[in-house]
Amino acid sequence: MPLLLGDIVPDFTADTTLGPISFHDWIGDDWAFFFSHPADFTPVCTTEMGRTSQLSAEFDKRGVKPIGLSTDTVDEHLKWIEDVNDTQNTRLRFPIVADPDLKIARLYDMIHPAQSETAAVRSVFIIDNAKKLRLTMTYPMSVGRNFDEILRVIDALKTGDAMGVALPADWRPGDEVIIPTSIDDVAAKGLFPQGWTTHRPYLRTTRLQD
Repeated sequence: MPLLLGDIVPDFTADTTLGPISFHDWIGDDWAFFFSHPADFTPVCTTEMGRTSQLSAEFDKRGVKPIGLSTDTVDEHLKWIEDVNDTQNTRLRFPIVADPDLKIARLYDMIHPAQSETAAVRSVFIIDNAKKLRLTMTYPMSVGRNFDEILRVIDALKTGDAMGVALPADWRPGDEVIIPTSIDDVAAKGLFPQGWTTHRPYLRTTRLQD
């Protein structure tokens, strides 16, 4: 069965570059950015691992733990990290899951046979602290991920959770937000005392107060 938004993601135990983990325990009270790669020592994957490492402070301040997966062994991962650090001018510290038997890749539907029978496509899973899947994206093997979008959607999800709002196209922190249609004007007055603009009965926008 495919993973659906709102599902509790499957737990698993695995060896990683930072030692064995139980996935749900590893997430703990944080969120997780779980992302897969076709193979070690491949060019696009190397840039993605490097970019994740370069953005470690951005993930930290959002309370999000990155964790990668490639269908190779821990020993291969550790050798590959040396290349990532050297070519991408970083020091990679987050864990990379070893999955040489494809067990986790299949559990998370990362194997797309039209792309490869033995390598994982570029899957993205944003998982919250309740271990629920909040967003998933799948990129082809030849195209690297957009990390600006990954951080943007984490900000949007967390803002929506905290403030009870919806977020419009291309939203970034500081932009106007949308008051959901489930909140009527009477309730909105208490929740959004700063007021709002009614563009249509179903479209009301406001700016969040600092």
